[in-house]
Amino acid sequence: MHQTTRVDRRSVLKGAAAGAVGLAVGVPTLSEAAVAGSPDRGGPRPLWKHAEASGIVFGSSIATWQLDPGYSRLHGRQAGLLFTEDDLLWYQLKPRPHAPLNFGPGDRILHHARRHKQLTIGAHLVWDEGFGEGWTDDDLWGLDRQEATRLLYGVIRREVAHFRGRMNGWIVANEVTDPYDSDRYGFRTNVPWYNTIGPGYIAECFHLAEAGDPGALRILNEFGFETVNEFGDRPEPRRRAFLKALDRLLDRGAPVQAVGVQGHLLADRFARRFDERGYRRFLGEIADRGLPILITEMDVFDDGLPTAAKPRDRMVADVYRRYLDVTLDEKAVKVVVAFGLTDRYTWLDEDRPRDDGTHRRPLAFDRRLRPKPAYYAIAHALRHAPLRRQLWKLEKYG
Repeated sequence: MHQTTRVDRRSVLKGAAAGAVGLAVGVPTLSEAAVAGSPDRGGPRPLWKHAEASGIVFGSSIATWQLDPGYSRLHGRQAGLLFTEDDLLWYQLKPRPHAPLNFGPGDRILHHARRHKQLTIGAHLVWDEGFGEGWTDDDLWGLDRQEATRLLYGVIRREVAHFRGRMNGWIVANEVTDPYDSDRYGFRTNVPWYNTIGPGYIAECFHLAEAGDPGALRILNEFGFETVNEFGDRPEPRRRAFLKALDRLLDRGAPVQAVGVQGHLLADRFARRFDERGYRRFLGEIADRGLPILITEMDVFDDGLPTAAKPRDRMVADVYRRYLDVTLDEKAVKVVVAFGLTDRYTWLDEDRPRDDGTHRRPLAFDRRLRPKPAYYAIAHALRHAPLRRQLWKLEKYG
């Protein structure tokens, strides 16, 4: 049966070789945290409030397996938007080829969002990963066109119908572009749906999302636009391929309404590797197409940084500062979503453990739910970003 090597965000985020870091710090110290606003009762001022001052919606991913009492409260307090991290992936939604759809995890995570008056983004309607151990390559690559169409489109129709009116946005298509393993329009060819259904599957997924849940924003989501990765892949070819694919979808009438930029940031030599001018130009090109931009999965991969927590935390915070100072200058950036809020629950610990055996420290709060320098860097950047028209009215105000 046909096999292919899949390029996924987790392989792309594999650690770069450690070396001299050379990152400037330049972020607010704890004693300077007043720039981030005064703490509210119960903890530091919510990040969603800092963001709202600039017309930005701030949110975070979370999954049902992470809902311990302390983190549940922290997430509900800090995030104005909930991004479904795991609970709508197929290993939960349809864990085996003949299993009925399981909406239980999705319903539970949306209950958490309603309880905390959070907006919601569902992820993902189509992706070539997230299937879990109940699926084999043959279960996906071995389908004929009719079988694949019935499977993929059938799941999407039922999923958007079940959650209709409860999502503010859908990541309709995730990681479907590439400059190398792609057709002439920039669409990845090394995914099962492209081979079994054909290149039109992406546009059709957007049409299905529009028909089934017309009030939800329809988002095309992608990664790898920020820096050269450890394999030597440059971000500019990825940007060009993505824009080519986006234009193809729009030219063909696909109802794409927004662009999601994942924002998984590699800390190692970030200050040198991050081409600010090129990134500004890329965001501006999306804005010129009249589409809002959402940063959807922001975190910092801390390979190449010291073992000691204090200097590592300062350097992670500096990556956030440098990235957000550039990114938030573009007023089309309407939403910033962190890929989690606490180091207690980060996919990087499980999928990409550090060689020194210490826990990853990629997020705004530590494993004990205490704010780190990253919190203050993110809060400062959100609060001092240029004012823009807000994409969604926050549910926090009822």
